[in-house]
Amino acid sequence: MNQLSSLTDLWQQVLDRLKQQLSETTINTWFDEVSVENLEDSALVLHCNNVFKKNTIEKRFTPQIKEVLRDFYPFNLEVKILDDEELANYHGVREDDAFTFETYVVGPQNNMAYAAARSVAEKPAGSFNPLFIYGDSGLGKTHLLHAIVHQTKKLWPDSSVVLVKGVDFTNELIDAIRSGNTSEFRNKYQNESLLLVDDIQFIAGKQQTQEEFFHTFNALYESGKQIVLTSDRPPKEMTQLEDRLRTRFEWGLMVDVEPPDYETRLAIIRNKAAIKGINLPDTVANMIAENITANVRQIEGVLNKIQAYGELLGIMDEKTIMKALEDVVKNSNEYIPTPESIIEYIAKYFGLEPEVLRGQSRGRDIVNARQIAMYLIRRMTNLSLNDIGKAFGDRDHTTVLHSLDKVEKQMRSDPAFAETVKEITTNINAKQ
Repeated sequence: MNQLSSLTDLWQQVLDRLKQQLSETTINTWFDEVSVENLEDSALVLHCNNVFKKNTIEKRFTPQIKEVLRDFYPFNLEVKILDDEELANYHGVREDDAFTFETYVVGPQNNMAYAAARSVAEKPAGSFNPLFIYGDSGLGKTHLLHAIVHQTKKLWPDSSVVLVKGVDFTNELIDAIRSGNTSEFRNKYQNESLLLVDDIQFIAGKQQTQEEFFHTFNALYESGKQIVLTSDRPPKEMTQLEDRLRTRFEWGLMVDVEPPDYETRLAIIRNKAAIKGINLPDTVANMIAENITANVRQIEGVLNKIQAYGELLGIMDEKTIMKALEDVVKNSNEYIPTPESIIEYIAKYFGLEPEVLRGQSRGRDIVNARQIAMYLIRRMTNLSLNDIGKAFGDRDHTTVLHSLDKVEKQMRSDPAFAETVKEITTNINAKQ
């Protein structure tokens, strides 16, 4: 058995052992985007392209992983979990080379976001302040932020630039409050020439963080400093975001990024393969473009796997590459349920008729099931709030927003309810 296969088998055995301590739903929820990269002398190296899940695993599950690993190795192994940027650095790809405007592949789905980002880098605090870029995870929003940083430093070397993740902004504030250094925290962010916040949605619902960011935003904006924000959704869909922040996020330019079409995916594949030094045959590139359709991050993961095979086996021919892609291609066509199938499953789960969920009944159990259905349709399909409302008897989009907010709050406060929602999600994804 080769090293890579052994590592893959090892990680699967670790997951199987974890299922004995944690529920299968928990494993499916948090570890579905985790893959094994390497086994070093003292650490198991994992990759997770979802930063939120990466941080959660590090905080909640690392001790269990290390404990399970002791069943396989007579010495203590550390666990390293790398996000996409960290993985690029791990494989020796410099950030400056990987995340610039020159390496960003432009297509019909992202050309507006690209043009706006480039304009901001070349003319900070011009017409687009703030610039708010939104779209699903893995579509290149973070790449654009790094490209802005790179271009700004190139054009304005004396400028002060900071790029921070929304969750890190929150954690820094908490540490500052605990240590009594809030003034130092404010100085760090309020005196920048350019502030970029990735995944700003993570500050929603955190009162003190929102309060601090409100003052930071005002200080920068009133000083004529550029602000760039990214999120997985537009401000109006952040139900726990304060109105005063929501309106400010909408002051400038809001642009969305959508999944790339076939031609753009093919260009991205060839571009990223060239950066990684992978000589990718046209047949393989075409196959990846045809099968990996969800986002750019999945493409990156496929190329990382190909690169790992080449490094570990010392072979990079087409046969080896195709072998590396067997499981990836087999699992790449993600099942996207229809709104009707979600409604039907949830109705069956709660012992109701689908027409009841779509109807006007206000019974407590029915409302609860209806809200879960709205929540999952929003999370599992591409339907807009208005379209979801139409699927439930032409309800207004504000009703849908209320349902999303209600389910999210209950999932945070009620672990049993959260497990129920995750179980339903897993079963729907399994096409049951």
